[in-house]
Amino acid sequence: MSCVLGFDYGARCIGVASGNRISQSARPLPALPANAGQPDWSRVDALLAEWQPEALIVGLPLALDGGEQPTSKAARAFAEALARRSKLPVHLVDERHTSQEAASRFAAQRAVGSARRRDAANIDSVAAAVILESWLQA
Repeated sequence: MSCVLGFDYGARCIGVASGNRISQSARPLPALPANAGQPDWSRVDALLAEWQPEALIVGLPLALDGGEQPTSKAARAFAEALARRSKLPVHLVDERHTSQEAASRFAAQRAVGSARRRDAANIDSVAAAVILESWLQA
């Protein structure tokens, strides 16, 4: 298998993307709602069963200067919980500027008509794809 899953952690929404090590590409999947930073773990388990990834990638939100911020600790806790539940390797990736890249990609998709305003709910998953692609290409 060459499948990996990427996550863009958020307190209300967790973006998800699937990626392929061979093509070094990723595509957004439907985002997972979160309640106070906790996803519906049964939905996470279902994703893991469906995709059977060999590794999991979690975006680590850092300050512009590279330092930790409050959401960094929460993203680390999410990554640790994923590792315990899945028994898979989990890699943290610096996600600085991924939101801007995701917004730019979404705007480009809207400009060519392949995305609509209502699709903005999954921009977190576009960010997860950006995070995943940066890991795949590193």
